[in-house]
Amino acid sequence: MSSETFLSEPETWRDVLRKAFRNRSFLTGSIITLIILSMALISFVWTPWSVIELDILLKLKKPSLEHPFGTDHFGRDIFSMVMIGARNSIGVALIAVGIGVIIGVPVGCWAAARGGYSDELLMRGNDVVFAFPALLSAVMITAIFGPGAINAIIAIGIFNIPVFARIARGAALSLWPREFIMAAEVAGKGKMRITVEHILPNMTNLLLVQGTIQFSLGILAEAGLSYVGLGTQPPWPSWGRMLNEAQTMMSFAPHMAIFPGLAIVVTVLGLNLLGDGLRDVLDPRLRRER
Repeated sequence: MSSETFLSEPETWRDVLRKAFRNRSFLTGSIITLIILSMALISFVWTPWSVIELDILLKLKKPSLEHPFGTDHFGRDIFSMVMIGARNSIGVALIAVGIGVIIGVPVGCWAAARGGYSDELLMRGNDVVFAFPALLSAVMITAIFGPGAINAIIAIGIFNIPVFARIARGAALSLWPREFIMAAEVAGKGKMRITVEHILPNMTNLLLVQGTIQFSLGILAEAGLSYVGLGTQPPWPSWGRMLNEAQTMMSFAPHMAIFPGLAIVVTVLGLNLLGDGLRDVLDPRLRRER
């Protein structure tokens, strides 16, 4: 017996792709996510205007052909700032989710494999970490090391660890009683080898869906941390700090808040739609063990 899933067969890959292209949630989420990612990547090499040069003569200009999203109170182009803000937000969220996966998944798999007091102790420690939201963790980390994107990454990453540990543990516990796992044990394979060769491949789809959801939550967390001054620091823009700077100018320059706010909403919406679509496409009931 093997733990290979249906995804290992070429003809079923075609079935999955066909199902994906028929799923409206997956398509819509993919298109939105690709647009935001493309905008973030392009910002590494080009933006319409500089975001670190100030021009007071252009301050608070309304949206126009020259400045599609208008300008802020320092005369900076908001469209350019939104582009670079996408790069910063996506970078922070992506690395933070990576931290959660790299640490949380092995922890959850190890707890499920060991069981007993080790499992109980580890999960209770997990609960303690989970009790501290990313914002509170960031406040504590900032009090020690100071504000910045790296500290925001650490705070959000720490928050993601128990999430992925719980997901991995639950999935692993549901797989250990399965027949193909028992056959691997009879064949003389150890728990570590079984986890790597059989358990992890069969929870990949679940982790992919959860990773997409945590990615969208990471975007929100980064925006929240930047809003209170604990995230990305000046002169580089951040969607959250842009909202903070715009809150006192809503009455005469609402565009300063509308466009970064829309960027957050559209990005999170796209990622959530993508996650929902992935959940439909990568239906665990389609799996089979041979």
